[in-house]
Amino acid sequence: MGKQDLGLPTDTIAAISTAPGRAGISVVRVSGPEATLVAASLGVTGLTPRRCVLTAVHHPDDGRLIDRAVVTLYRSPASYTGEDVLEISGHGGTLAPQLLLDAACAAGARPAEPGEFTRRAFLNGKIDLVQVEATLDLIDARSEVAHRAALFQLERGLSRRIEELREGLLRLQAMLTYEIDFPEEDDGPLPERRIQGAARSLIERLEALLLHAPEGEMVRDGALTVIAGRPNAGKSSLFNSLLGQERAIVTELPGTTRDAIEAMLTVEGYPFRLVDTAGLRRGADRVESLGIEVAEGYLASADLVLFCAEAGRALHEEELTFLRRWSPASDGRPRVVVVRTKVDRCARVAGRALVDEASADERSVEVTVSAVRGDGLQALRLLLLESAYSGVRAGTETPLVTRRRQARAIRRALRDSEAFVNARDAGLPPEIAATHLLDAERALEELLGVVETDDVLDVVFSSFCIGK
Repeated sequence: MGKQDLGLPTDTIAAISTAPGRAGISVVRVSGPEATLVAASLGVTGLTPRRCVLTAVHHPDDGRLIDRAVVTLYRSPASYTGEDVLEISGHGGTLAPQLLLDAACAAGARPAEPGEFTRRAFLNGKIDLVQVEATLDLIDARSEVAHRAALFQLERGLSRRIEELREGLLRLQAMLTYEIDFPEEDDGPLPERRIQGAARSLIERLEALLLHAPEGEMVRDGALTVIAGRPNAGKSSLFNSLLGQERAIVTELPGTTRDAIEAMLTVEGYPFRLVDTAGLRRGADRVESLGIEVAEGYLASADLVLFCAEAGRALHEEELTFLRRWSPASDGRPRVVVVRTKVDRCARVAGRALVDEASADERSVEVTVSAVRGDGLQALRLLLLESAYSGVRAGTETPLVTRRRQARAIRRALRDSEAFVNARDAGLPPEIAATHLLDAERALEELLGVVETDDVLDVVFSSFCIGK
């Protein structure tokens, strides 16, 4: 199903596009074929496209003055949605923008659904589906890197790469046309090595896009970094020190943290979802056991684990068991950093391994810190960066794939491209081999939204706010 089959909207919508609350200005947007009629009903006439006008706005029912606002008209197709768009910039606050919206609806518009302005921009061909997702990512960005990645996608950085790959698939299909149309010929117009070379080049470029997809998702959501360890091992102190503020309660009593506490941390612009969890120990009471269950849930999906243990002592057997369980393995379990805490209380020299080498899991990285003095915290931050974002920090020119939907579509295209190569190697008829290229092309078209369904669009737009 193409976009043309989804049905273009014919009505006019309106919404408040600015966040609620006390503010200097607010923006009410109107989009649709009757946008200029709505403006006329509000007493706003003589608008010149893309020229701001300070004017009085009246209610269409009784003519009462609602606000003095700056009104701008954007004519189709040169607007965000591709339709006639009216933007009314009035005073902020709670009541003033709501009165403007009510007046616009009384003048013939209807309240917009979440993301409906951007959805219309997509349906009218102003942006593709990757740009739609980038729009939301830009709004939700909580780090400089996420902001840059969203802007790059909004400027069609990833979309252009996908279109180039799609064009490569089309050229490859064209290479097979002669074999399909003239099967009686012994030799096709192109040597097999050229066809195979073009296919393998496509595979390499698809693999390059997927190489840093896990890091791309972390750029958007933040690398889930879980602080774990026994009670009173310095977890909450480390949590607060990394954040630079007191978010977790710190006491000498074991079991103070009964639930998980989550906060965003950025290191050189890269985002981390830092989570302080309940101390892991046997024999905990009922409430503390619930907190340990929550901690286990976070650990199961963690990208990184900071395992805290006091400096100057050997690890307990249950701590070693934890490291063996959560250290990196072939199934993708998180990498563990052993954080030796409270080094300021240790008589031995800080910065050196403060544990018997035989007792530590050889697959774990270790660093010593003092939350009181700040020793080792910068080294730990740099270690977090290297552990989570080493690939994307290398300055690669490959666009970042930041969403699972995008990665799934690219993996489908990769699998079908590999299936094409295997079919050629097996000597299958060109008609059979070509079906894999068609499937790969469809996967990339779905990624861009060239071929799409209402169900997928509903999922994509479900997280948008009203007014965007």
